[in-house]
Amino acid sequence: MKAVQIHEAGGPDVLRYDEVPVPTIGPGEVLVRVHAAGINPPDWYLREGMKVMPAEMRPTLEFPLIPGTDMSGVVQAVAPDVLGFAVGDEVFGMLRFPGFDGRTYAEYVTAPATDLAHKPAGIDHVQAAGTPMAMLTAWQYLIDLGHDVPSVFTGRVHRPVPITPGMTVLVNGAAGGVGHFALQLAKWRGAHVIAVASGRHEQFLRELGADEFIDYTRTRAADVVSGVDLVIDTVGGPDSSRFLSVLKRGGTMLPVFFAQYDPEETERLGITVSTIQVRSNGPQLAEIGRLFEEGTFQVGVDSTYPLPEAGSAHRRATQGHIQGKIVLTVVP
Repeated sequence: MKAVQIHEAGGPDVLRYDEVPVPTIGPGEVLVRVHAAGINPPDWYLREGMKVMPAEMRPTLEFPLIPGTDMSGVVQAVAPDVLGFAVGDEVFGMLRFPGFDGRTYAEYVTAPATDLAHKPAGIDHVQAAGTPMAMLTAWQYLIDLGHDVPSVFTGRVHRPVPITPGMTVLVNGAAGGVGHFALQLAKWRGAHVIAVASGRHEQFLRELGADEFIDYTRTRAADVVSGVDLVIDTVGGPDSSRFLSVLKRGGTMLPVFFAQYDPEETERLGITVSTIQVRSNGPQLAEIGRLFEEGTFQVGVDSTYPLPEAGSAHRRATQGHIQGKIVLTVVP
């Protein structure tokens, strides 16, 4: 079969389209013919050698390796101990995360049955492949963590803040993968949602339900917003603390990307900062899939690239201002 492999850490050009053996399923696994594979930030962190992490936390990588965690496809074989899936089923999932052996940039992949759900009939393989990591991140932050594993960043177990009608939620980076799902989840639970993104995304975000829109290239959210109950910051970085001032006392900050906050400052402001490490969860995806079937959510697709052009897809990712998800197509 064909797969995209990384033979050494580096830029998008290190992604090579190679011939590799079809993987063999083990206990608890199914073999999936991949139709589409979603691209996520951990994919390019992996390609770059995990330089985004502190040196003492970086894993040892063994090359060559096949990147990718998100996929949608059709079941080709099922281990004898697997229940609930059969040959011919359309499935989607985020495989073996956190970890670096999802191996979804390929024509075939073995998948733990516990990481999979049946693909909603109302969305195609491209949309399904763009869903798992981004939606599970938003879901586990806002709705249900689904486990009791402490965050590697805080050492504490995250507890989602119940979103109720009348609450105000601000989503920074609202047009991106996690952001556009977080916006929809907050609206689904009845919140008043303020979306922060560049102006080119305003129509997209208002169609998803944003009540207010702030073009960060023209207006600082801190200059025009206050009294927010919950901030979901999908951008992070060294300037993340600028959003603390929009929160009311007792509010919550959820940084999705790496960010640092002064504990003394957040305590003085009465603000809780909480983070998670998203984890594979087939049952949660099944619940999410039922909501897609009902038409509750939409998947934004920024662009698609054939599997051999994974390098071009990664270059698009580095350009930023992504609207939804970038997806690799494997089966035309």
